[in-house]
Amino acid sequence: MSDVHLLPDEVPLGTAVQDSLAATLASRICHDLTSPLGAIANGVELLTLSGAARSPEMDLIAESVESANARIRFFRLAYGSAGQDRVSRAEVIRTLEALARGGRQTYEWDVEGDHPRIEVKAVFLLLQCVETALPMGGRLRVGQQDSSWIVSAEGPRLRTGLPAWGVLETTEAARAEGSAVVQFVLLAGVLGSLGRSLALSETPGRIEARF
Repeated sequence: MSDVHLLPDEVPLGTAVQDSLAATLASRICHDLTSPLGAIANGVELLTLSGAARSPEMDLIAESVESANARIRFFRLAYGSAGQDRVSRAEVIRTLEALARGGRQTYEWDVEGDHPRIEVKAVFLLLQCVETALPMGGRLRVGQQDSSWIVSAEGPRLRTGLPAWGVLETTEAARAEGSAVVQFVLLAGVLGSLGRSLALSETPGRIEARF
């Protein structure tokens, strides 16, 4: 088993201003996409109420809209502005359950109570980082021990030793990997702002990360 402690000595995005701008932009995009998706969902519902026969095409549209809305809710928490708000357990579970219906991952949020949005943001970014090791899908669990957050993952053909984890240690790794590691880059910045480091443990069938 490997146990690696990752702590960025330099935030890859460069400055707090750039981080804030990126988060504000992400929030704006998520906000602007919500209205047209809602309109599509309302259109499907109106067609059903008007007596139109439910067809596979309509079901596909409804399922796609639901999946897109779930991703937007997830992205808003992971990439949007954190602010001073707290996120309720109900909101997190609702988001993860909707996301699971459209993907190959299942999520367990084994955490009680509401939590600062910045910490939930870090957890959601970490979930996306860990998901890159699950090419065939799998089970992800979020828990807490004292003041530490723990994200674990199990799944078939789980990949360990991914180079992308190096983004949390060096800016050069981020430049080499490009957009495929954006969640790692942003996680490094959020952990830096929280004053925390990431401890990563990997075995052939399991990954555990905590901060």
